[in-house]
Amino acid sequence: MKKFLNSQIYRPIASFLIFLFCYALPNQSFAIGGEENWPNKPIRMIVGFAAGGGSDLVARLMAKELGDQLGVNVIVENRPGAGGNIATEAVSKAGPDGYTILFITSAHSSSAAIKKTLSFKPVEDLTWISLVATYPLVILSSATGEFKSFEDFVSRAKAAPNKYTFSSSGVGTAMHLVGEWVMSEAGIQVTHVPFKGGSAPVTELVAGRVDVMVDTMPLSAGIIKDGRAKGLAATAPKNVVSSFNIPAVANYLPAVEFESWLGIAGPPNLPADIKSRLNKEINFIVNKPDVKKRLIDFGCKPYANSPEEFKSLVVNDIALFKKVITKANISEN
Repeated sequence: MKKFLNSQIYRPIASFLIFLFCYALPNQSFAIGGEENWPNKPIRMIVGFAAGGGSDLVARLMAKELGDQLGVNVIVENRPGAGGNIATEAVSKAGPDGYTILFITSAHSSSAAIKKTLSFKPVEDLTWISLVATYPLVILSSATGEFKSFEDFVSRAKAAPNKYTFSSSGVGTAMHLVGEWVMSEAGIQVTHVPFKGGSAPVTELVAGRVDVMVDTMPLSAGIIKDGRAKGLAATAPKNVVSSFNIPAVANYLPAVEFESWLGIAGPPNLPADIKSRLNKEINFIVNKPDVKKRLIDFGCKPYANSPEEFKSLVVNDIALFKKVITKANISEN
């Protein structure tokens, strides 16, 4: 009788319970193919700008380091266009499985502030994971240009309204909006010359066809080092002097402090354990001595934070840019 019960009743019941426990219960971390096995294949890191730019260089550094930490390849995929919005849209619509992440820049905040319509919600439709680095924007002139300092630039511009020009990588970019902010606070009228990114702004600045350029520290570092441009001022906090001996704009215009940023986000509804794992690994990587040195060489300040802090920063930046847009009467087109 005992043998009968074991073979005919208890064993099938036990088998069914094991099946139910391991396969049928939803949303359990022990499920086959579940999150405990993540990652077990390559991860795509989408970058919204062209290869070779400042953000792309940092993205590739992080992809290599993150891949080493996770034990899988992290493949950089460049999807440039629309100020990074093409890449952001792709990630906002990706599945929340942890195999698609976004290398995102503060261009996201300026775009969210100025764009009347977007195909995604700028804050809600991403999972904010961590910052990687921050850096100031820099006001540059040609190395052979007439401006001896930021004060000299402001003085000359006041004496000759609309005589001078400043370039950025496009209307509505952080570089454009911060440039307008600086000019407004300084009480000067300088004509904006937008470009579509790439090497054109640098070429025009070095050739003297544009008087000043507002751009990121990672991009500006190279042309300052090789002597083609000089940094007049940076948007770092007051009294902060960069490693390139560039004074802060806030020394002259106290209201103007802004640090641009680079970070990593994911699709909406990314599982909490994957978000936590990515945040932990990014914090570890950013604090590695060799990575810190590389980031500093790029003109960045290594800085990782929590998902909550990252999200709060984005919200605050969007609000700041909206104020600048209203004050300067800037339109999307």
